[in-house]
Order: sequence, then structure tokens, then C-alpha cells
Amino acid sequence: MPLVRRPHPRGSAATLLIGLLTVLLLGCSTAPLDVGAVSDPSAEHLRNGTQVVTLPSDDPVPVETDPASSPRADRIIALDRNGTLGATVFALGLGPQVVGRDRSTTFPAAQGLPEVTDAGHAVNVERVLAQRPTIVLAGEDATPNGVLDQLRAAQIDVVEFTGERSVADTPELIRDVAAALGAQQAGEKLVQRTRSQIDAARAALPDPTGDPVIAFLYIRGDRLILLGGPRSGADDLITALGGRDAGTAAGLTAAFTTVSTESLMRADPEVILVMTQGADTVGGLDKVAELPAVAGTGAGRNKRIIAMDETQILAFGPDTGLVLQALGKAIYQ
Repeated sequence: MPLVRRPHPRGSAATLLIGLLTVLLLGCSTAPLDVGAVSDPSAEHLRNGTQVVTLPSDDPVPVETDPASSPRADRIIALDRNGTLGATVFALGLGPQVVGRDRSTTFPAAQGLPEVTDAGHAVNVERVLAQRPTIVLAGEDATPNGVLDQLRAAQIDVVEFTGERSVADTPELIRDVAAALGAQQAGEKLVQRTRSQIDAARAALPDPTGDPVIAFLYIRGDRLILLGGPRSGADDLITALGGRDAGTAAGLTAAFTTVSTESLMRADPEVILVMTQGADTVGGLDKVAELPAVAGTGAGRNKRIIAMDETQILAFGPDTGLVLQALGKAIYQ
């Protein structure tokens, strides 16, 4: 696939929201959530109890060791809000060439790298330049505005990538990253592995799944609870897991909307997905189940609260299939 340096946006970004600033930048709605009654089909096929879900490996598993790549890949910095680009570079086998990381690239193999982004995921130009990168891979929604042009003005090779994330678009993203680094052979291997894992995840789902209503809640303390809806990324994840997105079913129009106790009870999700770090802000998963907005739902009553690390659950990177497999096992009996 030819490398496109400035891809045109393809719809609204389904970008992982890490922190309140990111949510606000995407324009969440704080209008009251107006939902009607949502049917509550039999939930006998769903697992009860809270669960923290992890992947088989804390690090992206390289598809090749020392893959062929271009000279521009000698010193790589990958920057996006999800950590998806960094995880893809490591999964290609080019981790040893990475010289800087963003705040979302937190897996153990990257921990020793200099952090080049500030609070709110703002790119720190001075820190980037200090690492003398031969290429910077960045999301097109990088902040502050104009920061990527600043890097180009400093004679840094910058390649931008769409902020849209979905299961279907994962192979294309992998190919684009591999092409930017001249590692197309490793890229095709990674695409095939990722597709195989996604297919295995889908095959492992019960047939039929029962279309459970599943909500994704973004939590930062008991005063900030947002329900994912259309174009949040959570809706795509939930559909891939054989469920119905609670926010979409409730008629949300914003990616994330503030919810009240009454509105979430009317939506009545059977399962709730959260980020592990968000659950920690209220004292853990059992405390999530006890939140007034959650306790009266089917998910709250049965403690069907499932957590996954914020850098994995909506990343839609090379571990997408593994994420779906792990969540599918946690949701269904």
C-alpha cells in the first residue's frame, strides 16, 4: 500500500479517551441522557462477578526478530493517544529502534524509553528533538495544534496516521505503519497474525450470543461517569463481541455522554466494561458495582463489571484479536 503522509479523515475518530481532557476535546455531551426501556433478554449465558482481564503477554509479541526496514526506521518515535502506534512498531519487531515514547505506551518493554509527551498527551517538541529521531509516527490529532509542522520545520521526517480506530481498520493501520518504516514483509505477517486472532475470537463467541446490552463507562471518580456511544470505539468493540452497545441503543449522538443514576438504570446494561485505571479511581470493581448509577442495573446487581487496561481495551492495534478473545471469555459462560 503506498504511503500516504497526510491521509484525509475518514469519519469521526474512534480514539481512546485517556483522561478528562481527551474526553472534552472530543466534545462529549453533558445533556441528560434520554433513553427508553431496553429489553432484558435472558442472561443465563453471561458470567456473574467482577473480573479484571489481562492479555497473555504484557508486551506486544514481535512477529519477527530484526525485520528488514528502511534507514529512516533507525531511530523511531511513535506518538498517539492510545499507544497504538508504539505497540504496532514493537509488534513488527522494531522495538530496539524506538528512542522515545508517549504517555500511553506503558508496556514493560517501553518503560525505559524517554517520555516525550506532557499531560493531556501534548507533544513536547524539545524532548522529541533531543532524541534525534529519523522518523516520527503521529496521530493526525496530535496536540498542540501545529506541533507536527514544528517538527517538520526542524527537518524531522513526520508521518501522520488517522485517529480512527476500529476492528475492521486494524489491518490497514498495521500496513500503513509498516510501509512508513519500510517493513512491509513484517507488516504482512503481523496482519495475518492479527486477522487470525480476530477470527479465533469471533469463532469462540457463543452462537447465538443473545445480543446482551453492554455499556462502556469512562470513569474518573464518582463525579465523572460517561457512557460510550456512537463513534466512541466502544460501540465497535461491543458489536464485535456480539453485544448491543447501550449508548447507541439509548439513542446517544455524542461519543461520550454524562449519565445520571436514573438514565443508566433505564438503559439497564447487562454487562459493563471499564478501564482498570478508571475503576481504581473509585476503589476497584466492587466499588464500581456499588455506584448509584450502576447498582440498579442488571450489570450492577450481578456484578458483571469487566475491566481492562486503558492502553489495551480500545487501542485496536496488533493485539485486537487477543483483546476480543479475553473479553469474550470474561463476558460469556
